[in-house]
Amino acid sequence: MPLISSFYGISIYMYIDHRPPHFHVYYDGCSGKVSIESGDIEGDLPTRAMRLVKEWLELHKEELMQNWQRLNNGEQIIKIRPLI
Repeated sequence: MPLISSFYGISIYMYIDHRPPHFHVYYDGCSGKVSIESGDIEGDLPTRAMRLVKEWLELHKEELMQNWQRLNNGEQIIKIRPLI
């Protein structure tokens, strides 16, 4: 599962998976699955981590969709800048 970005102890991964387009988040033993289109988060991430992930998602939604398409076309992902 390719690492796309990491910031503030949050690691974001994406791999070929079922639709809808999404990515996986891991933070301090917790995890979540985030819809790229809606921003909905499933999982047990703490509130602060969820806020940071949503902020990052809004900044990089287009890049995330491009990476989703790359992976599903058998291409390599491009790393995305962390939230600073």
